Amino acid sequence: MGTKTVSSKEVESNASIIQGVIKGSLFAVSVSLVAILLFAFIIKLTSLSLAFVDPVNEAIKGISILMGCFYAFKSASSNGLIKGILIGVFYIILSFFIFSILNGQLSFNKSFINDLLFGGIIGAICGIIAVNVKR
Repeated sequence: MGTKTVSSKEVESNASIIQGVIKGSLFAVSVSLVAILLFAFIIKLTSLSLAFVDPVNEAIKGISILMGCFYAFKSASSNGLIKGILIGVFYIILSFFIFSILNGQLSFNKSFINDLLFGGIIGAICGIIAVNVKR
């Protein structure tokens, strides 16, 4: 059986992809934390209906993933779809654990699966946009 030789360029490329995904996901989580704190402050000051909470949370997730993709792909010119999916899914997993810790309970349910799908789809779209936007 033949063995495949992995070049140092391929290893470097994979490392930069992983680094970009981690940086983009962490940036997206940071954006979410700030946005959710601001939204909670607005809810506290005003008498907004609780019906606004879920749509605004979804918008915050989408905007955070978009900003994470733009942050991670400053110089990238390819693979936006795959990188975007990875950022979206990794962002959802990170934010799930962070907000579960803040909430004091960890529960996997159907909404977590829906969030993973949402993160992957939005990440794919945002990754394609971020890679193709001319800077």
